[in-house]
Amino acid sequence: MMPLVSTRGSLSFFLACGLLAATLATATSAPGQIVNGDTGMGRQLAKNWCSDCHAVGPNDETNGDGPSFVSIANMPSTTSISLHAFLQTSHERMPNLVLTQTQIDDVVAYILSLRSE
Repeated sequence: MMPLVSTRGSLSFFLACGLLAATLATATSAPGQIVNGDTGMGRQLAKNWCSDCHAVGPNDETNGDGPSFVSIANMPSTTSISLHAFLQTSHERMPNLVLTQTQIDDVVAYILSLRSE
């Protein structure tokens, strides 16, 4: 009687699953959130473009009426996906910034790095 799955096929499957798990484990900032950006670059971009209205750093004071990045990071609805969608959509009370995908990834990574553990 032949086995339904070959040993070599099973080994390849488990190795692929292990590699995927290791990749996802190193790329997450919060449970289940894949973050590929550079937090340092995201912080710099945010300071340059967002600090007129938002408190960008954890100890910064806000200059405008936008929420602080720490409060944004800690909203239950804030995820990598929601931030990406937000930053790619124009909003009435915000300047219409045109960001590259890399810049969006960096800003998202920075904001999510501010989340309380």
